[in-house]
Amino acid sequence: MLRNHAGLPPKPGDDEGERAAQTCCTASVSAAIVVGMRQEDVWDVETAQNYDTPGTGMFALEVLGPTVDRLAELANGGRALEFAIGTGRVAVPLAQRGVSVTGIELSRPMIDQLRTKADEATIPVIVGDMATTVAPGEFTLAYLVYNAISNLLTQAEQVACFRNAARHLRPGGRFVIELWVPELRKLPPGQHATVWQVEPGYIGLDTYDVLHQQVVSHHFRFDESRKARLDRSPHRYIWPAELDLMAQLAGFELESRHADWTGAEFTAESRSHVSIYRIPRRA
Repeated sequence: MLRNHAGLPPKPGDDEGERAAQTCCTASVSAAIVVGMRQEDVWDVETAQNYDTPGTGMFALEVLGPTVDRLAELANGGRALEFAIGTGRVAVPLAQRGVSVTGIELSRPMIDQLRTKADEATIPVIVGDMATTVAPGEFTLAYLVYNAISNLLTQAEQVACFRNAARHLRPGGRFVIELWVPELRKLPPGQHATVWQVEPGYIGLDTYDVLHQQVVSHHFRFDESRKARLDRSPHRYIWPAELDLMAQLAGFELESRHADWTGAEFTAESRSHVSIYRIPRRA
């Protein structure tokens, strides 16, 4: 049983106070991690060099194929703009499909890795923040894949990202976002973390700060030795309804939402979604 600071048995209700204190402490620690981590530090040279996993994980054909197919269809022969283009996981095969792709990316090491696959003439990239950086020209499609909008750590930055997408799109243009659904239903009282993946050599878990709507993803990688490597990345999670409101503020309308890139139905049990927003055509 928990004991109070005087060493006496707790009074009725003290357990609730202790749990509240623990929750506050956990939230403070998570908030400190988020504040102390810059995106430039997360996406550094080491991360960029180890980011690509050809044929496996997010690079598996069954994951990447439907993504590229759907985006090529939505581009419909027009130009596409990828926010947080990274190492070109999606942009490179999309360009190989004949789509003209331009990227915006904050991390120079990630761009350097992209340049080992495609030159500047093939896939031009503007260095900068996806919430404010402007790419030249007009686009039919803008997109953010694999939870990238959650790398923006405030609601204001996420709304600015929608507005930035809107300023790049022609009338009738689409903005596509792939995003996970926060797993708060898995958090019973007193628990602050969810384990979302376990496989040989890897454990992934998220710690939630529900007060500030922030989460830190922890990636543990290990082998037969007694030591493990830990990588962490901070995020701000967004509910689908909040995402729709951000879109409205930027002048978008929700066109469709599915559970994945193949068009599966989005339900209350879906762990992620692909949402397509559209700029209304002018009269």
